[in-house]
Amino acid sequence: MDVLRGNAVSQHISVIISTSAQASAKLPQSKLSISHSSSLHGSSFFALQRIPFAQSTLLASSHFEPSSIKSTHSSVTCSASSPSSSTSSSSRKTPSAKTRRLILLRHAKSSWDDPSLIDHDRPLSSRGKHGAKSIAKKLARLGWTPSLILCSDATRTRETLDIMREAEDGFAEAEARFLGSFYSVAAMDGQTARHLHETVVRLAPEFADTVMCMGHNRGWEEAASEFAGEWVELKTANAALLESKRPHADWGTAFGDGWELVKVLKPDEK
Repeated sequence: MDVLRGNAVSQHISVIISTSAQASAKLPQSKLSISHSSSLHGSSFFALQRIPFAQSTLLASSHFEPSSIKSTHSSVTCSASSPSSSTSSSSRKTPSAKTRRLILLRHAKSSWDDPSLIDHDRPLSSRGKHGAKSIAKKLARLGWTPSLILCSDATRTRETLDIMREAEDGFAEAEARFLGSFYSVAAMDGQTARHLHETVVRLAPEFADTVMCMGHNRGWEEAASEFAGEWVELKTANAALLESKRPHADWGTAFGDGWELVKVLKPDEK
């Protein structure tokens, strides 16, 4: 019998027990008994009892909380897991490869009616509201509804997304994140494509096959052109539809392999 003393009943205990090579090979499932008592010199102690088993090593780690330990004698039994259960728990499924789709959408047309507003806070115009609804319906008809929406936090991009969500349930069901960096990076020459790449890889889950990034020019035109390998013009409420060149298990390899421009989708004119 080995005795471990502890000043706090919530401390971790790790015990490794290795058995003798001469132990019987036909013993049933091996066990480690851990007993707790709080009556030894006013402090807690744990009694650990070895039960031999053949040609195996057990690592048992137990965490005791004060709320779970009573002043009376209590015990916990840990059993060594079988080789089959150990193997199954350690095995992980490899994500399935799928075609990744990226939508780069410029916000709908904004209003300049209120000169007191800073650029970040300008709302949509009546024409912009129509364009946002139109592009949502066109994307939905093509089956390009995203699992994740990454959106600039500017007022005009937020309003564009709000109208798209009202127009089509698929956009309302998608997770949306609003990013200040999507507003600021669009004004920085040559920085948007790299920022979109890094942000999508960081935030998009592996199961998401379609991600929509909503932002501003000039950055969105630059990024769409860089990804597509050709000049892409994005007017307000225009969406560049990009598809990975082959199926990929994650977004990182999709960006590394490159994109093909499927089309530039435009809203109906009011």
